[in-house]
Amino acid sequence: MAEQPHSGLYHFEEQQLMPAEEKLEIRKKGQKITIGIPANTDNEEVCIPLTPQAAEMIINSGNDVIIETGAGLKTRYSDLEYSNAGAIIAQSRNEVFECDYVIKVAPFTSEEIALLRGNQVIFSMLQIDKQCESMVKTLMQKKITSVVFEYMKDELGGLPVMQSLSEISGIVAMTVAGELLSNSSGGKGVLFGGVTGISPAAVIILGAETAAESAARAALGLGAEVKIFDNSVSKLRSFERKFNQKIFTSLYYPRVLKKAIQSADVVLGAQPFNSVPQYIIPREMIQKMKKGSIIIDLNASQGGCFETTTCTSLSNPTYERDGIIHYCVPNISARVSRTTTIALSNIFASIILEIGEMGGIPQYIKSQKGFREGVVIYNGLLTNKDVGNKFNIPVKDLDLLMAAF
Repeated sequence: MAEQPHSGLYHFEEQQLMPAEEKLEIRKKGQKITIGIPANTDNEEVCIPLTPQAAEMIINSGNDVIIETGAGLKTRYSDLEYSNAGAIIAQSRNEVFECDYVIKVAPFTSEEIALLRGNQVIFSMLQIDKQCESMVKTLMQKKITSVVFEYMKDELGGLPVMQSLSEISGIVAMTVAGELLSNSSGGKGVLFGGVTGISPAAVIILGAETAAESAARAALGLGAEVKIFDNSVSKLRSFERKFNQKIFTSLYYPRVLKKAIQSADVVLGAQPFNSVPQYIIPREMIQKMKKGSIIIDLNASQGGCFETTTCTSLSNPTYERDGIIHYCVPNISARVSRTTTIALSNIFASIILEIGEMGGIPQYIKSQKGFREGVVIYNGLLTNKDVGNKFNIPVKDLDLLMAAF
């Protein structure tokens, strides 16, 4: 039987009416790809990159999806749901890691890299602090093309994955703060929203981008008093315009910040991702906070917004220092794994479909300048300066490489 066109832009009736020459052209452009989705071996990451609905859409476009058995269970997606969507359920991890494209949320481990057959495309978070030189060099030796979510941009120059995760993280942070302030979590028993005759909880947010905006909306919705600090007047001005009410904003003036933090019930670190925090709260300022107050640091994996920050995990998320409860889980969005999986799936499904329709990853990289920035390794050649500088490995210019391949 002749292979059907892969384009998701045409209905069946339209394809039947198309001239034979146009059908042939679509076949030439389209490329069937096989996507492998492994189960998470790291108990701290439970999200997966594709929902059954997204897998079905990809499969209906002429591609194959092979998912390791049990991969979706922690996100409440069963093997049966994926099977009903047309996916192949693999009992062996080796089968998944043999696929043309292997996609996961957490960074690849050294054990998983060893399972890759070579000459493949992999998608994942980078989390550069979790990488080691031997892992990078093994990927290069296997001529892997590695695309990481932290650097990947869309056609408007935004960071689609990081913006989605930031939006979710900001909302979840305020949910966590509310829990930690309650007596049941060992907090001081403060309600976020004020009731008649009682002041609302005071929330300080460091940063004025996506995560900060989501957190501020959630906190205001709960009735808290919110103050925003950043080092950019233009960002603060833009931040204020997004709200229908007057909101306190300030630069990182030490005296103003010190006074605000001393009266705060919650302080949230939500500065930009992919860079070292621009302002770090010193320990002496933290020591002046009210005992039992909460610090949540969304930038923990980048060194943190507080001198007292130490990365924690979902299984052991908090610690107390100087009488202040710290919550410093880097992947806080995994607390709502199903929502996060759907958000990520919305992004990855369209990318995979476009890669197949364009004939493969080289053509897609050539046509998508923003996506190109997410390519850390191309066909075994390192193209990311941050990774190159960390491990002292020569870096190639991807634009020049694309002209050669």
